[in-house]
Amino acid sequence: MRALHIITGLGVGGAEQQLRLLLRHLPVDCEVVTLTNPGAVADGLAADGVRVTHLGMGGNRDLAALPRLVRLIRAGGYDLVHTHLYRACVYGRLAARVAGVRAVVATEHSLGDSQMEGRRLTAGVRALYLASERLGSTTVAVSPTVADRLRRWGVPAPRIEVVPNGIDLERFRFDEERRGLTRRRLGLPEGAYVVGGIGRLTRGKRFDVLVRALTRLPDDQWLLLVGGGPEEHVLRRTAHELGVADRVLFTGERPYVPDGSPGPDLPSLTSAMDVFASPSPEEAFGLAAVEALASGLPVLYASCPAIEDLPPQAAAGARRVPGGPDAYARAIAEVRAAGPLPRTVPEAAHRYSIARSAARLMDVYAAAVFSSSTSLSPLGASSS
Repeated sequence: MRALHIITGLGVGGAEQQLRLLLRHLPVDCEVVTLTNPGAVADGLAADGVRVTHLGMGGNRDLAALPRLVRLIRAGGYDLVHTHLYRACVYGRLAARVAGVRAVVATEHSLGDSQMEGRRLTAGVRALYLASERLGSTTVAVSPTVADRLRRWGVPAPRIEVVPNGIDLERFRFDEERRGLTRRRLGLPEGAYVVGGIGRLTRGKRFDVLVRALTRLPDDQWLLLVGGGPEEHVLRRTAHELGVADRVLFTGERPYVPDGSPGPDLPSLTSAMDVFASPSPEEAFGLAAVEALASGLPVLYASCPAIEDLPPQAAAGARRVPGGPDAYARAIAEVRAAGPLPRTVPEAAHRYSIARSAARLMDVYAAAVFSSSTSLSPLGASSS
């Protein structure tokens, strides 16, 4: 089977890095097209031996990109097209069907109740999404929560399949030596208690809650923020104004998988933490929280479908914390007072291994190819 993955961009982000990790485990000949921004993940894919093509799309209304994408799909002779993120889903589904592809699968990575990919949902966004969704074979939801949201939007239930995000369990397994080395590289004092936050530094992630919570905690407690984004300067200014700037570390964007970039990778940084906190009120999956669980960390979260969709005993070290800085400060203090626990991997993390996710996606691929080859020709015409 030959598959083409189409994604809006390949900067360092959850969906982008999930794609790279997934391609390492899919027994399929895969190539990737990025509509825009062939960033660090594009370089990583190329290092993995995956062909990446940059379409050079100028913006959401660059309709000239559509015929270019159609020609590319036709030339590749692909059995299946898999789209990721909103813009790629809208353009990629249409281009695939015009090109006569046999099956079209789309993954919905980041649909929230009020936002998608960090942007506010509008009636126009929803209408365009639903119109393009009908051109596909299957829409993959990364959690049952996202599947429910898709059904409420109007996507027919039989067209939805749940394939959770996956993690590389072995890479996130806690390592004491790696912990010590990483903490020394970061310049953390001996005995510092480290609260970790991971994700895009955007307003919706509410990392300012953790900065403000730090003012209510002892001076030996630090905040380690892993990620980059437009709110970094705001968070730095907030930390400075509150007098805790010397206890807040910003690492910038860090890879989920090795790509040769300088500095510690994400698993090393989770090893350096003592507790993970995610005050984001609206998540589609909560990948960073699951990775933290895989590193044996206690997890405090406001929203995490990956945990909430499982029985409570599957993630005994995780706790939902609604509220703001006071609530998070109390929760962090309570975790510390309970003392350190063994950094073991809970059942929840095992449920989200990348091998299981890749196997489930292969089932979706097989069903989509079979169904499309026996029932529909391009653009929905009956086959004869």
